[in-house]
Parts: sequence; structure tokens; C-alpha cells
Amino acid sequence: MSSKIHTRKAVIVGAGRVGSHAALCLMFQHLVNEIVFLDVNPAAAAAQAGDLNDLASGLGDNFVIRVGDYSDCKDAHFVILTAGRSRRPGETRLQMLDGTIKILEGIVGPIRDSGFHGILISVSNPCDVVTEYLYRNLGLPRSQVFGTGTLLDSARLRRALSEIIGVNSKQIQAICMGEHGDSSFIPTSHISVQGIDLREYLSLTHRNVSSLDFDDIMKRVRESGSSIVLGKGCTEFGIGSIVASIVLAVLHNEKIVVPLSAHLDGEYGESGICAGVPCVLGAQGIEQVLEIDLSYDERKAMRKSCGIIRENVEKAMPTVKEA
Repeated sequence: MSSKIHTRKAVIVGAGRVGSHAALCLMFQHLVNEIVFLDVNPAAAAAQAGDLNDLASGLGDNFVIRVGDYSDCKDAHFVILTAGRSRRPGETRLQMLDGTIKILEGIVGPIRDSGFHGILISVSNPCDVVTEYLYRNLGLPRSQVFGTGTLLDSARLRRALSEIIGVNSKQIQAICMGEHGDSSFIPTSHISVQGIDLREYLSLTHRNVSSLDFDDIMKRVRESGSSIVLGKGCTEFGIGSIVASIVLAVLHNEKIVVPLSAHLDGEYGESGICAGVPCVLGAQGIEQVLEIDLSYDERKAMRKSCGIIRENVEKAMPTVKEA
């Protein structure tokens, strides 16, 4: 970061259900001491702040939770972007593109002009396209502008594998890569159980890797979000916890490896887009994009997914040159 930030202040752009639950998770883990909501509906944002202040008071905690304006971004450690319209039942994330870009057009300039130089975490869908839009327009290094990407997909993947092979999900190392959407894929060659290669683990437990239907597992992962949207209108708790885990890793300089939507500059043979790839996350944000070895089929899946992202980036930003 260009200059050290001493605050533990988070500005959340979008005070809806995702933004409010991200705030809730930050509060429960005592990760920040000031949360500022920005929203096109100040009254709704004020109501969210009031409700969360009641929670803080009931818990005996001391937080500053308020509604502000874009000048609050100047000294914020984090800007968390959750603004955008809700995903409708049966709709893909990419179908939200036009509406989200229109919203972003009124947000990016004020954030940039505020002098913000912290870490921006993008949650809004379609995540990879939005993150690339932010990267190109904010003028910050890629280490400081990234999206939640396939981090939630990966949590859903570990849960599915946990249910199938009967191991605590914390013991499973597995990620999804590519688009946070229908073209994401599982690099199965990198799945392990507490450091033991999945195939070896299954052999040791007298099971065969062929007993795992990865096409079906990926289908379950992809459809998990849409089934939640169909049932209750949105996803909120899972993504809120994902945001908090990112903030925790930055504040504690954890240097964990997680799949985030990062701007690619030659990695995996791709440039000019953001996609979900494993990254080292620490105090400076994304400290390194890791280019892991992929099998032929996995490389093919990565190219396909990145092609879909690129097509939509060009649709969203036909006249914007890469930064």
C-alpha cells in the first residue's frame, strides 16, 4: 500500500443483506472498530446501522457503526463492495452484468477521488467481471483490488466432499478455479486430505477414486447458490463469513493460500481479466498469484472459463483499455 493505514475501518458499499451480514461477521470476530455504510437508500442504511448498534450494545461491545459518504473511503483500511441488484431465481450471475455495471459507474469515481489507498474486496456479481472493472478504473495495484472469486465455491466443494468421503471438511484441501459461475472447475489433481493425495487416501480407506463423480460434485457446487436464491431470495451468511475470513487474513498477515478473483498478468496464459486462482493473502492483500500445475483437461477448463469471463469483460468495457 502506498502509505500505511492505521485505522481498522471498513466501508461497506451496499447496505443490503450481503453488506449487513458481512458487517455482522466482522463485528462477531472483532476485526474492525468502525463500519461505515454507503447506500443509495440512506434511510435503509441508517436502519441497518441502528440495528447493528443495538446488537453491539446488547453484547457490551464498542463499535462505531454509521452511515457516511465517499470521503470516508480516504482512510479506510477496507472497502467492501456489495452493491448491485439481487440475483433472481433461475438467473445466472452473468445475467446480472448490465445492471451491476450501471450501478458501478456511480461508485468507482467517488471511491477513486476520495484518495482511497487500502484494500478493496469485491463481492458484487458477476464477481470476476466486476473485479476487472474495478481494477482498471481505480488505479490501484492488483494486490489491493480483488474479488471473493471462487472462495465460497471452494467452501461448498469441501462440504460436498466431506459428505461423500466422511471426513471433516477442515481436513480437505480442495479449491474451485476460474469464473465464480457456471464455468468454474475443480482441479482434481490437487485435492488432498490432510496432505494425503485424495487417490491415496481413498485407497487407504479401501475406496476407489472412480467412486467420486466429479461432474456431479461440480454440479452440486454450481447449483448450491442458485438453490439458496430460489428458496430464500438471496445468499448472505456464507458470503458474509467469506468476507470476514479475508479481512482476518489481511489484518493478521496470515499468508494463507486461498482462491480469489485476481487480475491475471500472464499467469495460466491469460491476461486482462480477473479469475479465481490460488493466491497468497497477507497484510498487503494478494502477495502472490500462484500458477499451479494443471492437467491437460484442467488447462482446457481454465481456458474455457477465462474465455467466458473475457467475453463479458469486453461487453462491459468495450472502450476501456487495460490498466
